[in-house]
Amino acid sequence: MARAPYTERDVCSKLISPAINNSGWSEDQIREEVYFTAGRIVVRGNLASRRRGKRADYLLYHKQNLPLAVVEAKDESHSVEHGIQQAVEYAEILDLPFAFSSNGSGFTFHDRTGLYLQRETFLPIGSFPSPEELWAKYCEWKGLTPDTVETIEQPYYQDGSGKTPRYYQLSAINRTVETIAKGQDRVLLVMATGTGKTFTAFQIIWRLWKSRKKKRILFLADRNVLIDQTMVNDFRPFSGAMAKLSTKNKTIERNDGSLVDLPLAVDKRRKIDTSYEIYLGLYQSLTGDSEAKKLYKSFSPDFFDLIVIDECHRGSAADDSAWREILEYFSDATQIGLTATPKETEYVSNMNYFGEPVYTYSLKQGIEDGFLAPYKVVKIHIDKDIEGYRPEAGQLDRAGEEIEDRVYNRKDMDRTLVIDDRTKLVAQKVTQFLTETGDRMQKTIVFCVDQEHAGRMRQALINENQDLYDANSKYIMRITGNDPEGLAQLDKFIDPLSPYPVIVTTSRLLSTGVDALTCKLIVLDREVGSMTEFKQIVGRGTRVNEEKGKRYFTLMDFRGATNHFSDPDFDGEPVQIYTPGDDDPINPPEDTKGVADPPSEIEGNPSDITEDGGQFPGKKKGQKKIYVDGVSANIIAERIEYLGPDGKLITESLRDYTRKTILKEYQSLDDFLKRWADADRRSAILEELDEAGLPVVDITEELNKDLDPFDMICHVAFDAKPLTRKERAESVRKRDVFGRYSEKARAVLNALLDKYADEGVLDMGSADILAISPFSTIGTPFELIKEFGSRKAFEAAANDLQSALYDDTA
Repeated sequence: MARAPYTERDVCSKLISPAINNSGWSEDQIREEVYFTAGRIVVRGNLASRRRGKRADYLLYHKQNLPLAVVEAKDESHSVEHGIQQAVEYAEILDLPFAFSSNGSGFTFHDRTGLYLQRETFLPIGSFPSPEELWAKYCEWKGLTPDTVETIEQPYYQDGSGKTPRYYQLSAINRTVETIAKGQDRVLLVMATGTGKTFTAFQIIWRLWKSRKKKRILFLADRNVLIDQTMVNDFRPFSGAMAKLSTKNKTIERNDGSLVDLPLAVDKRRKIDTSYEIYLGLYQSLTGDSEAKKLYKSFSPDFFDLIVIDECHRGSAADDSAWREILEYFSDATQIGLTATPKETEYVSNMNYFGEPVYTYSLKQGIEDGFLAPYKVVKIHIDKDIEGYRPEAGQLDRAGEEIEDRVYNRKDMDRTLVIDDRTKLVAQKVTQFLTETGDRMQKTIVFCVDQEHAGRMRQALINENQDLYDANSKYIMRITGNDPEGLAQLDKFIDPLSPYPVIVTTSRLLSTGVDALTCKLIVLDREVGSMTEFKQIVGRGTRVNEEKGKRYFTLMDFRGATNHFSDPDFDGEPVQIYTPGDDDPINPPEDTKGVADPPSEIEGNPSDITEDGGQFPGKKKGQKKIYVDGVSANIIAERIEYLGPDGKLITESLRDYTRKTILKEYQSLDDFLKRWADADRRSAILEELDEAGLPVVDITEELNKDLDPFDMICHVAFDAKPLTRKERAESVRKRDVFGRYSEKARAVLNALLDKYADEGVLDMGSADILAISPFSTIGTPFELIKEFGSRKAFEAAANDLQSALYDDTA
């Protein structure tokens, strides 16, 4: 008797796994059903859902940290090579040299190294390559010698929690370690903000240190909070061998809540303890304006084997920077630059210093993989910014001095000219947005022109949110470099467990290096001239925190800074851009048809803001700000756009997106009705749409709470007239669909219809429903099922009833 064709799972367990095992692969070298991406977060309206992540059927390893191959399995109804293109795609993403596909009858083998005679070939089921064969080819492909293999094979650190590097982190670690093991002494690693650069750096250092390839290591950063948090969290396994290059004692709280005193390598007389192996330092603390203050010179030039520079786009790339001074002093050491935004300008180039990146993981890829949060953009244009402001003849400022007669534009606002009404308008719009979203406690950063502007914005926001400020004065804080009270609240703002502060105003302090895990709103009320800084600001919100409901964030732009999205150097598009009109809500609505783009001149010219916060060309040194009273400011344009599947911004409502997605799956209403008529297919249809980023039940709630998902699909995609759930239920009752059943059985079916009409129950055929109200008042589940004859008969009756709900659609 012929057996039924094997399913994919059968093919794996009965054919593929034995073939791989018989070729010498051990259990430690094989991982099955590995999800290596989280699944992109899709945002439409106020809804956010995850697509299914990418999953490899098999990943094969030489060692724990050295993956070699991916195997894609298909059931027996497919050909042996059917999955090879998918396997090759996964191999490219995972940076693997070998890809296989199989239906259990054999393997299609794809060689990415070019070392085999053919790029792609068929292998009999019993001829799968051994781990020794593929490892030898890997070493040949990478150019590894026996001297370097020991370093390459050094495993990454595991803390026993089961946490392992993500696929891109592992690729970055392996490429860096291999590059250094082969003798390269300048390495650049590019990873988007929020993708774990510090954790990746730790694993690189760990492997080089444990293999004794590098024995004395210096980790440099430009902010104390980065050094301190790195020491007590990611670098914690180095305890005992690690110290900070500082004279100031400090107690730091770890992520797990425990407290630890930072070990120091410098005493009060600035004498360095050279017995440690891992040193962390603030580059500002190591350099100075005199030879006596240059702490790094207390070390001999050949003391360090390895230097890792965090955020190397800020300072170290410039020939005359303090970081370059340190790097050149320790020029014999291997140096790794870490950055989210590689810097290439006429004056500065970190690629010129470090060379091309050995690995790049972009913001765009992080969003696509679901490891980073996507975002909306709300663009708001104020009349005085766009049209400019010219004082009346002889008009006086707040100090009683005559205002210079000229046109003041967006570049002047809050830099040379202050219009209080404009500040109040921004504060009102920010507050309106928080109120309309229903969450006035969402962490918010407002970027201002300078520290004085941040102070005025704080005051304006307090006046708009007096109720929450009165409840806790930390609700709104200014956090700038010259404000010790605000700086003391920085750690609490970035702590996901601390509710306060909620809204912070700043100028540049929070634009880089601050892990604001739960930040949901970023407001730009200053121009951002540097693409590097713009990417860093966007990075303040890209971290995902599902526990706190943070799946996406909003960027609210008052200054045209989001023009950088159209720059080819920007690599992560927003999911939505919204520019509201005068009477529109500030929270992006669903339908934005008919909302025209503002004229191109609204966008203005690139900012002249200097990246280091230096003098603006439009403001003379020592020039006082002009404060003007009695001048109004108004909104003149707002707009909304979504990120399309091709990565380009389009004006598209939730309804439009739903229609397009459904029409990709079903060409006509008849096609959809045929599939929906099969009771076993209904849940599968909803699952398929959910995987496409379209959670139908949630979207039905958003668009029309009274519609069945069936009616929502038919109406939105095929323009069919929708019926409410109650209308469908009444139609079934009028047709007396269940008149042949007993009185108690009819009561059960009537109760099912009521349940459907009120709550939209889709799985009527499940006997589990009989255990809940109102069925429990009619009888026990056993008694009710007996009224139908058997469980199978009940399920058939319930499925017939559900099918009857949709009979009048065809």
